[in-house]
Amino acid sequence: MAESHGTAKAGHAAPTGAHTGAEGHGKAAFPPFEPATFASQLVSFAIAFVLLYVIVSRIALPRVGGLLAARQGMIDHDLAEAQRLKDESDAALKAYESELATARSRSQAIGNETRDKLSAQSEVERKALEQRLAAKLEAAEASIAATRTAAMANVRSIAADAAAAIVQRLTGQLPDGPSVEAAVDASLKG
Repeated sequence: MAESHGTAKAGHAAPTGAHTGAEGHGKAAFPPFEPATFASQLVSFAIAFVLLYVIVSRIALPRVGGLLAARQGMIDHDLAEAQRLKDESDAALKAYESELATARSRSQAIGNETRDKLSAQSEVERKALEQRLAAKLEAAEASIAATRTAAMANVRSIAADAAAAIVQRLTGQLPDGPSVEAAVDASLKG
């Protein structure tokens, strides 16, 4: 060993096999493209592919399939729940619309009944008022007739007095009472 170290010190070291390619200026090929290693690389790729296929098919795919099945089950459950809730809301809406229609018909019936009651009551009040007004009208007509009769009786005497005054003023003589009354009676009868 000492000799090998001594010779190394004395001059340049002898080239070793590992450094020859690197120290040489020749181009070395990229290892995966070297034709000498194609067969071993293909075997390695085939083994890796088979192992990867086994791992994926035995472990990963069942887990993914289980997750997809669980997710589909959850989606189906959610859709069924949504459909159930939709059916319930549709039933509640129909019940609400039915109750609303019933309430509207009841309110309309109550309104009609109230209107009929008020109409009947106002009709009774109107008839009572008409009867009171008719009685007042008859009393007024009787009073007017009495006043007219009294006025007509007074008119005759007033007309006779006025005619006598006019004749006296025009002629200067006072006419006799029976002739003035006869003239007034004739003019009143028409």
